[in-house]
Amino acid sequence: MKKIISKFSTAIACAILVLAALVQPAKAQDMANMKNKTPEQRAQFQTGLMKGKLQLDTVQIVKVQAINLKYAQKMEPIIKGDDGKLKKYRAAMAIQKDKDEELKKVFSAEQYKQYQAFEAELKAKMKDKMGQH
Repeated sequence: MKKIISKFSTAIACAILVLAALVQPAKAQDMANMKNKTPEQRAQFQTGLMKGKLQLDTVQIVKVQAINLKYAQKMEPIIKGDDGKLKKYRAAMAIQKDKDEELKKVFSAEQYKQYQAFEAELKAKMKDKMGQH
């Protein structure tokens, strides 16, 4: 139980910034400030990262922007809410799973593979970082 709760911050960070390192490494400060941004700002940031790293075409960019905005709006009450860490963790993971399913329909097989690889890498980095504290 304690292990799950300690992963909460990792889950939220991954859900918000799952694509933050897809392009040139973003500044740590930029990533940390993402939780203080509006859903629209977070969606725009994520879309820009995806566009560059996954080489999205124009049609994909429009679809990905809509998906990112939809899920950034769904994450807003979780990020700003007062629920317990475990409840927030579970909610964030459910939202991320749904978002991944929608993105899978937009990305090519290769793009989705790149997306998944990055997601796994980011989660590992966040887990390591959490273990150091």
